[in-house]
Amino acid sequence: MNVIMLGPPGAGKGTQAKFISDEFSIPHISTGDMLRDEMKRKTDLGKRVEEIINAGKLVNDDLMVAIVKKRLSQPDTQKGFILDGFPRTISQASSLDEILESMGKRIEFVIYVEVPEEIIVKRLSSRRVCPKCGRAYNIISNPPHDDDLCDVCHVPLVIRKDDKPETVRNRYRVYLDLTLPVMEYYRKRNVLFTIDGTLSVEKVKDMVLNVVGGIR
Repeated sequence: MNVIMLGPPGAGKGTQAKFISDEFSIPHISTGDMLRDEMKRKTDLGKRVEEIINAGKLVNDDLMVAIVKKRLSQPDTQKGFILDGFPRTISQASSLDEILESMGKRIEFVIYVEVPEEIIVKRLSSRRVCPKCGRAYNIISNPPHDDDLCDVCHVPLVIRKDDKPETVRNRYRVYLDLTLPVMEYYRKRNVLFTIDGTLSVEKVKDMVLNVVGGIR
């Protein structure tokens, strides 16, 4: 089973991808996680990516395609995979087709988790992270026990630059501008399914799992 999760930053597509991964024992491949790991390790790639993301822009196609191609060639993708955060442009979608065709595979489900801009801004601007251990919190839905201190490290939490409201709005609009054509690309193939991401996590989970095969 080969699945693509689409949705603006903060839509919850990563959470739903993990549910599919657990249910069907296939890897959840988050390009965001891979890029953040590069930034955390302060690699040359990570420094380039950090500059781009902090400006509210998207990482260029050639760089993303190379990263994804390398990951999809690994043995754990043989039974399938869930791509989260890729493709975001028509160019990336076309390149993904070429990669998969060379492997004798194809995309079977594209799930778009739809959430309005104002809700996305509220969700992301409420996120906080521990600068020491990296643990994430949400001051609305998952707050720390002691004000703005990490439950584990007891150091002040911080808001990531790309979670500030003005950056979130820019990321949202850039995402939609580039991704709406991608949705149409997959809609023409009859593999696109739109899910209401404003519902509870459990309701969204049930809908997503129903699309890709139901709960066993």
